[in-house]
Amino acid sequence: MKKTRKKVAKKEVCTTPGCNTQTGGCIYGLAFIGSAIYYIQTATTFWAGAWGVVKALLWPAFLAYDLLKFIGA
Repeated sequence: MKKTRKKVAKKEVCTTPGCNTQTGGCIYGLAFIGSAIYYIQTATTFWAGAWGVVKALLWPAFLAYDLLKFIGA
């Protein structure tokens, strides 16, 4: 009798740095847009709105700082 072999598809493994990071960038981009809209809408002057755009770029740093301050680390 002749033996039959099943062909099994090989799973591709990503080994390059930065692989599969598109989701994080998308989430960060949407959060940037949302926070920029919030800061601009609550601004009372032009320069407060401009500072709001900068804060929208740096919101992860503000979040981490306030979180660490809250937990007392």
